[in-house]
Amino acid sequence: MLPLRPFPRRKYSRKNPPSAYSSNKFWIKFNIEGLDAWYHHWREPYHLLLNIPWKYFIILMSIFYLVLNGGFALAYFLGIDGIENAVEGSFRDAFFFSVHTFSTIGYGNMYPTSLYTHILVTVEAFVSLLGIALITGLAFARFSQSNAKILFSNVVVVLPYNNVPTLMLRVSNQRKNYILEAKIRLYLMWDEVSKEGNFFRRVHELKLLRDYSPTLAMTWTVMHPIDENSPLFEVNLDTLKRKKAMLLTSLSGIDESITQTMYARSSYGFRDILWDHQFQDVIYHTPDGHRYIDLSFFHRTKPVETERS
Repeated sequence: MLPLRPFPRRKYSRKNPPSAYSSNKFWIKFNIEGLDAWYHHWREPYHLLLNIPWKYFIILMSIFYLVLNGGFALAYFLGIDGIENAVEGSFRDAFFFSVHTFSTIGYGNMYPTSLYTHILVTVEAFVSLLGIALITGLAFARFSQSNAKILFSNVVVVLPYNNVPTLMLRVSNQRKNYILEAKIRLYLMWDEVSKEGNFFRRVHELKLLRDYSPTLAMTWTVMHPIDENSPLFEVNLDTLKRKKAMLLTSLSGIDESITQTMYARSSYGFRDILWDHQFQDVIYHTPDGHRYIDLSFFHRTKPVETERS
């Protein structure tokens, strides 16, 4: 029995961001400025705060908290004599009084005594309600986002299935749970020129043998028969290259753990299509009748002998 080995994961960073296009698809990559980059959402603060990494979110919220309290502390400092037990000329006491007011702590050792300070306390109490509600709402929205851990094969293979050339790709759920009512779509995108000579980038949906799974817990081999009804019928690699073909796939379903709809997508260039290859099996049987999946073989393929070869 083969030993279980964890599937290696790539480490991404701002300098090495994940991309919908692999390195060998450079000839078909569209230059869409800011696509999937959280730092290009600065004109939309809500989307920015939802997509920014957690460490930057915490830093921004900390800066917001300190700046807001610092602003009110400066206002209190101008009327420091209106705060009982505060040292005259002490910005530190004004700042911590602002923190007590903003957080509704109210220890009681410092309290407002002048009309000016009472007005500031009233304003800060109202602002603190909005600020805490805003931070709490954003944190909850971030936690409640459904992030799929779907693994798509790095390549697509074409081999005979029931004597019909069939395009196949592989999908797996990396979480130890179920994705309910899973649905997958596969699209072909390539260049076309109309009879009038107009250029279009057209998208064709490819019909699948099975596009629905009641539960997705292990792996799923997605298959498209290349028959007379397929846009890929009698198409070769040179045609795909000339038309700058790409395959796009999207998967949706309900994450059983959080009962929310999740989405995942991937794409393939024409050089990611391996003709007369098949995926190596990832499901293995033990002598006692059990089965397990080894995802370290998930992307591996091997050639098959066909009449074409």
